Amino acid sequence: MSVEKLIFEKGAPGRRTATLSALDVPAEPVENLLPGALLREQPAPLPEVSEIEVVRHYTHLSQRNFGVDTGFYPLGSCTMKYNPKINEDMAGLPGFAHIHPLQPDTTVQGALQLIYELEQYLAEISGMNRVTLQPSAGAHGELTGLMLIKAYHQSRGEGERHLVLIPDNAHGTNPASATLAGYKAVEIKTDASTGGVDMDHLRTLLASYAPQIAAIMLTNPNTLGLFDANIVEIARLVHEAGGQLYYDGANANAVLGITRPGDMGFDVVHFNLHKTCSTPHGGGGPGAGPIGVNAHLVPFLPGPLPARNSKGEYYWADAGPQSIGKVRANKGNFGVLVRAYTYIRSNGPDGLRHVSESAILNANYLKHELASDYEIAYPLTCQHEFVATAQRQKDESGVTATDVAKRLLDFGMYAPTVYFPLIVHEAMMIEPTETETRETLDAFVGAMRQIAEESRSDPEVVKTAPHTTVIGRLDQALAARKPNLRWTPGQETTH
Repeated sequence: MSVEKLIFEKGAPGRRTATLSALDVPAEPVENLLPGALLREQPAPLPEVSEIEVVRHYTHLSQRNFGVDTGFYPLGSCTMKYNPKINEDMAGLPGFAHIHPLQPDTTVQGALQLIYELEQYLAEISGMNRVTLQPSAGAHGELTGLMLIKAYHQSRGEGERHLVLIPDNAHGTNPASATLAGYKAVEIKTDASTGGVDMDHLRTLLASYAPQIAAIMLTNPNTLGLFDANIVEIARLVHEAGGQLYYDGANANAVLGITRPGDMGFDVVHFNLHKTCSTPHGGGGPGAGPIGVNAHLVPFLPGPLPARNSKGEYYWADAGPQSIGKVRANKGNFGVLVRAYTYIRSNGPDGLRHVSESAILNANYLKHELASDYEIAYPLTCQHEFVATAQRQKDESGVTATDVAKRLLDFGMYAPTVYFPLIVHEAMMIEPTETETRETLDAFVGAMRQIAEESRSDPEVVKTAPHTTVIGRLDQALAARKPNLRWTPGQETTH
């Protein structure tokens, strides 16, 4: 009997997990609750199981999941790093976990103090004047930041500015957010030698469209893992053209305590607290994307904003007449904010800098060790991540980045981001983060080298991977277009 059959066809008629006593109040007939057309003619063929079978079933399913607590997770761009458990403990404290967003301010002074201080910490870390914690995640923060920029331009009578310049290696949320904010995205080319913004192309765009440019969105370091040495000049040129400089903070893990977006000349900064400052965010959430702004954009921040009176009491203050208004219900994803606050307080200024320095060291170590077997897209000193490619393997034996990623699963390691950034063919964006040991990094190098050797000597092993996982390789196109999400009794589970 297969493992799948053991999982999905447990039970026997009459077996029960619990027996409930009869109702001691009149029961509403189900016919009065649902239209007759929606009622089953026969009971659903659900398994009848004992409690221990239920517990073992779901525990077994949980053991199939891969997470950073169980293995190496070099997921570039997403900073899937280990998060200290003390942060989880703090977020679970009753005084934080059991409060309600509509409670009177006098009953949640501790929570308000945390929000007030976290804003100050993030402002200092980013070099901004003020921060709002409302946005729910990075892309939501991007949209909020662009809405602030639009309100600023409109207040100056420059509402005709409708273009946002975005590098061709940017995160996909950048052009999406610009479009949602009512702007048109214009692509900036990447310099082939430096991996940064092509300055000649930028100057051409500014010369052609200056009165129409609202902003430029940059990630620094960018998605190639490279710090743009021209950032101060870029800021000067954009500001001379009347535009604003927006900082995509997805890669802030590389700059904590080393440099600040505000010092580079940025006007708006978003944080991905669920990446940079500790919250497990696999599976699409939860997240938090606070926005920091320079002084000239503070009047437009969404409200309310936390404040403290002369008596030391915390309260919510109105943001003022120029505010863009609330951008989400209540005040933000509070549990994520608690984790971020704990992370910052636990590390302190020196610790945050050490986080980034360690992440940079680990990434450069891996880049150096893998350079003999894989092409490195931009063989420069990287920051917290770098982009290798499987182009050599594809040309020699037809092994692709997808194949390399699938084969890594057989070594008990998760795959890096593949096929991004889009400007690099067969891209593999690798980010080891700061908490991995030398032994773990060496094990990853060993696995990658073995895969490179297999690509030369026995490419079919790589092309048909994974071989040791419970579920084998799926037909990704068929799974996306015709997903089979329903199990019926007697159905055999196929790999």
